[in-house]
Amino acid sequence: MNSIVVGIAALGTAASAGYCVLCAWAGIRFSRRRDTAVDSGAHPGVSILKAVKGADPEMYESLRSHCVQNYPAYEMLLGVSDSNDPAIAVIEKLTREFPSEAIRVVQCEQRLGANGKVSSLIQLAAAAKYEYLLVNDSDIRVEPGYLRTVISELQQPEVGLVTCLYRGVPADTVPSKLESLGISTDFMAGVLAARLIEGGMRFGLGSTLAFRRRELVAIGGFEALADYLADDYELGRRISDNGLKIQLSQSVVETFIPAYDFRGFFSHQLRWARTIRASRLSGYAGLLLTFTLPWAALCVALAGGSAWSWALLAVACTTRGAMALITGRTVLGDRAVLRSLWLLPVRDFLAVLIWVSGWAGRGIVWRGERFTLRKGKLTRR
Repeated sequence: MNSIVVGIAALGTAASAGYCVLCAWAGIRFSRRRDTAVDSGAHPGVSILKAVKGADPEMYESLRSHCVQNYPAYEMLLGVSDSNDPAIAVIEKLTREFPSEAIRVVQCEQRLGANGKVSSLIQLAAAAKYEYLLVNDSDIRVEPGYLRTVISELQQPEVGLVTCLYRGVPADTVPSKLESLGISTDFMAGVLAARLIEGGMRFGLGSTLAFRRRELVAIGGFEALADYLADDYELGRRISDNGLKIQLSQSVVETFIPAYDFRGFFSHQLRWARTIRASRLSGYAGLLLTFTLPWAALCVALAGGSAWSWALLAVACTTRGAMALITGRTVLGDRAVLRSLWLLPVRDFLAVLIWVSGWAGRGIVWRGERFTLRKGKLTRR
């Protein structure tokens, strides 16, 4: 019986190390096509839609990065659902610096579904004047050539949506660094692996969702997503189901991680886990085989520290480290990965706890509200 358990642990370690190799290869393949994009020469007007709630220290600079784009015609619509929202003061400061830019605040006072963000997007889309729409969050910071790159990619005839990889920028707390490290060395690696396995993207990422209005209308508008938690995933999936390609952009953006304590970190990670479970159940179950270092440590413990188990641990550490560096440093350009690499074992063992907890219930806390998840949809508790 013990030999069977040891064999399972060894098999799990080997499979997980193989997954790391797959992720590293997916990252290398993606990086090889960098710098091959050609400006289409056409620059249609773009409406940037942002549902904002609350303010953080990095919000101003993140919004500002959208006002200095090397792009001829675009507007930025900022949706607020509360006239006393502190985000309004940040937006007013922005309009003072860029008085000639098309920055508009849209009062989104109607609650049109359980997902408050999508409720605001419904109202923002109605106010937008351009055919090309781009959605991202208020904590996303972009480079000056971002719009030019993304919209050029969207103008390929077979492309229905463009989405972007992103790297986390942590605050100076250990939980914040753990989340940033997880984004750069695990979550984005999983996105690249899924793209390789499935022969292309089948979903969108909230860091960037760029599409034409006609594609939105074809899936029933944002109204069709109003009760879903993973609205970015659903938007991409539905556009893909309509026979159009989801393009993973060459542009990589940044998201700023709050200064979490461990309680806040765990709550956010648990919401993320249950979101993935609700959206891609088989993919969530498959995450069991991605826990490389925990599998290897378990194998060493069950094998009584035999020489072969230590050799397997060495292989696991090597492949996991290579995957982390290729995805984080090479693909995403995350300079913090090397400094935070010592936290990788902590992050990976915590990931097991979060994964198990993700199976243990359907409740989440999001934007101060409590919900229950059922088949990907939100129900207020």
